[in-house]
Amino acid sequence: MVEELSDFKGGMAENYVSLQLSINGYHTYYWESERSAEIDFIIQREGQLIPTEVKSADNTKAKSLKVYMDTYKPAYAIKLSTKNFGFENNKKIVPLYAAFCI
Repeated sequence: MVEELSDFKGGMAENYVSLQLSINGYHTYYWESERSAEIDFIIQREGQLIPTEVKSADNTKAKSLKVYMDTYKPAYAIKLSTKNFGFENNKKIVPLYAAFCI
C-alpha cells in the first residue's frame, strides 16, 4: 500500500498546492519550454509573474525552475517542498503544509 501511494505523491502534492492557490484567489498557469522544462504553476502577484514549483520528494533540485529563471528573470520564485522556510538563490522556500500562506 505504501509503495502504491509513493507513485502518486507528486501528483497529490501538486493537487493540494493547486487547491490552496485557487482558494487564495490565484489563477494558475503552466509553463513548458521547447526542450521539456516545465513549471508546475505560474501565478500573478502585484503585477509580476511568479514561477511556483512543487517538490514532494527529498530531492528538491528544480532544473526547470532554473531554466525559467535564467530565461525570464522573475523577481523571485516559490518552491514548495518538505524543507523548512527559507530563501536561497532568489527562491522562497515554503513547506508544503504552508501552501495556504502563499
